[in-house]
Amino acid sequence: MDNIARPGDRLLSLDILRGFDLFLLVFLQPVLIAVGETARIGWLDRVLYQFDHESWAGFRFWDLVMPLFLFMSGVSMPFSLAKYRSMPSRRPVYVKIVRRVVILFLLGMVVQGNLLALDMKALRLYSNTLQAIAAGYLIASMLMLHLSLRRQVAAVAVLLFIYWVPMTFCGDFTPEGNFAEQVDRWVLGRWRDGVYWDEAGSWHFWPGYTYTWIWSSLTFGVSVMLGSFAGQVMKEAGATRLRAVRQLLCIGAGLIVAGLLWQIQMPIIKRLWTCSMTLFSGGLCFVLMALFYWWIDVCGHTRGWLWLRIYGMNSITAYVLGEVVNFRCVAASLTFGLERIVGPEWYAVWLTFANFSIVFLILLLLYRCRIFVKI
Repeated sequence: MDNIARPGDRLLSLDILRGFDLFLLVFLQPVLIAVGETARIGWLDRVLYQFDHESWAGFRFWDLVMPLFLFMSGVSMPFSLAKYRSMPSRRPVYVKIVRRVVILFLLGMVVQGNLLALDMKALRLYSNTLQAIAAGYLIASMLMLHLSLRRQVAAVAVLLFIYWVPMTFCGDFTPEGNFAEQVDRWVLGRWRDGVYWDEAGSWHFWPGYTYTWIWSSLTFGVSVMLGSFAGQVMKEAGATRLRAVRQLLCIGAGLIVAGLLWQIQMPIIKRLWTCSMTLFSGGLCFVLMALFYWWIDVCGHTRGWLWLRIYGMNSITAYVLGEVVNFRCVAASLTFGLERIVGPEWYAVWLTFANFSIVFLILLLLYRCRIFVKI
């Protein structure tokens, strides 16, 4: 990882949108859930329904968080990889890509793969958003470096077709019978997330775990590529930024319609990252990117938004800190006397709030010291 002292030439709207995504993930959602479980307010329960993943087919607000993360990793690629396309030797960029993929995979194993447990039975190889970004980034970077824009679009269509064929003809769209599930079980085996061990020392697949990763890597790549297309639109906008906004909105609307039409045959299932889900969520990401780009970069309305850069410019750090490090023990050590005043339930809410507030304070310190951790 590199510590850099200045942000460089960055899209302000991208940093803020990325910060919004991370703020949802490592502050708002866990705090809201903690409050909702304790307060038991009817209208808040209806809100919290949208802050959880759909159990299978369908789409909720929270199902957009991970696609948006992948999409935004693609938005920055036309800016970061452009200089390498004209270089006589592409070895430096290949080293950069491989390094980033390896680091993201290892961090994914730290976050959700139980790497720090130092227990081979608990280890999970491929089970996390960071690893999905790594797979998508690897596919998208190779396409961007070696293909023209027109051929990149064609390659995205090919990836969707390759994913679609066995999913349609070699299984169904049930949690147990889909093709992607069988691929994960065959490739990952005991290293798959959701595996449990019985008292006899044998491992089994837990039927309640329905996320897939290996075959879904194809559509992870499509999600990142969709972000790269948005990035190319904004990169080439120049003085015609309003035109770029219209293009982003039109592409987004088209993808949403395409996803809704495709769901007639292939349901929108985030856990499988189906083609219809990829296009539908990608369309929503395009629309969000267009709105943030118009409001912030075109209109220049930054008041009340800039604090989100604290999350957005250290997004990987925010994600890993929020998911791995438990700061509740720090809050509990300093405020243990509150429990007898507010009661155990509301004290648990306070600990959740304090935990993610400490994450924010760390990110704020990094931001003020102009330390931005990049992979």
